[in-house]
Amino acid sequence: MTLLLNRSGILRSLDVPAVLDVLRTGFRHAATIEPLRIRTDLPGPGTATALLPGVLPGIPAYTVKVNAKFPGAAPALRGVVCLHDLTDGTLLAILDSATVTAWRTGLAAALATDVLARAGAVGVVGAGAQAAMTVRGLTALRAVDRLVVHDLDSDRATEFLKQQGISGTVVDSPAEVARLADLVVLATWSREPLLTAADSRPGLHLTTLGADEPGKVELSADLLSTARMVVDDRVLAERMGALGNVGLPASAAQATLTDVLTGRVAGRRSAEEITVYAPVGLPWQDLAIAWPVYQAAKEQGPAIDFLE
Repeated sequence: MTLLLNRSGILRSLDVPAVLDVLRTGFRHAATIEPLRIRTDLPGPGTATALLPGVLPGIPAYTVKVNAKFPGAAPALRGVVCLHDLTDGTLLAILDSATVTAWRTGLAAALATDVLARAGAVGVVGAGAQAAMTVRGLTALRAVDRLVVHDLDSDRATEFLKQQGISGTVVDSPAEVARLADLVVLATWSREPLLTAADSRPGLHLTTLGADEPGKVELSADLLSTARMVVDDRVLAERMGALGNVGLPASAAQATLTDVLTGRVAGRRSAEEITVYAPVGLPWQDLAIAWPVYQAAKEQGPAIDFLE
């Protein structure tokens, strides 16, 4: 039987520390299979993406994800993650793509941010679900006692701050977030730089999540060129991520997160260094959510829907 896991089913079975452990293990293993991220424009305002295969050492399953993004919709991302048995391809579960993607992106970003950023106030540019997941992951990894939040909708920013249950303030611009926070998470649909080198300062860390498709930009080329850049995949970062979208080559990234977590390359080298984490998203990260959720959901039995 195939488990059907919608948003509530996933959240009921989601163990944040357990997923963080799987993500950390996954990043420490160099990929043995080239990740495929296939993207195309749809007629109208949407884009479609497929990520495959999601595989990790020690997990007897793989994932294939197909989803579409519609910036004006709520949720903006819709699709499915299919979890298959690695030995014979049996379809073990179908999971809501929006929930899996938001959590795996947010928790992976939290892991990288915790590794690279100094202690201090956390800034958020773009007060949506993606930023909320990253903050949730950060609170599982370090003490977070102050937030600085900006969104184009100030009411949304105020509500975001209230929902996190952390003291802080709402500000009027991304530049003000960068001035007041020690680490900044950007999660927007922007196609123009929100921060430039002039907005940075010694010791600042920036995690840019919005630049995950061609044309999407949150940080300028001059800022990326002056910072110590860490990515999840150099080729993808140039092809459709933060580097290539501002005309920078893959070589502009000093390290991957795998390099940093395995100790092959240093992450932050000094308290004064400016660091950036710029992921695009890799297929195996979907498996890092789907597998532990599937295992937990099976134990819940009657509370879960099945497809004969």
